[in-house]
Amino acid sequence: QVQLVESGGGLVQPGGSLRLSCEASGIFFRLLAVGWYRQAPGNQRELVARIQNYGTTNYADSVKGRFTISRDNAVNTVYLQMNSLKPEDTAVYYCRVGNDYWGQGTQVTVSS
Repeated sequence: QVQLVESGGGLVQPGGSLRLSCEASGIFFRLLAVGWYRQAPGNQRELVARIQNYGTTNYADSVKGRFTISRDNAVNTVYLQMNSLKPEDTAVYYCRVGNDYWGQGTQVTVSS
């Protein structure tokens, strides 16, 4: 059974930082691309960052230079380091492994 467990969300002031984690089990994690997506109220879910199994990354223009995606295949975990957070980054953040598996989501709120 595939499980994705996310952690690291919370409330942070503008300009602050958070680090999201997503640990996978029951899946050949190291063979798959992994991504972080987000969905704000009233908006569609959008790609934030993605990392291929061989390490190539891509980012949404809105987060380039502020967010960094990384993975540790030894512990089946993908991370999203978020710096210089803005109120418009407020959303529920989801990890996705391959094309079929989603985490439960973790709330990120950027507010003073």
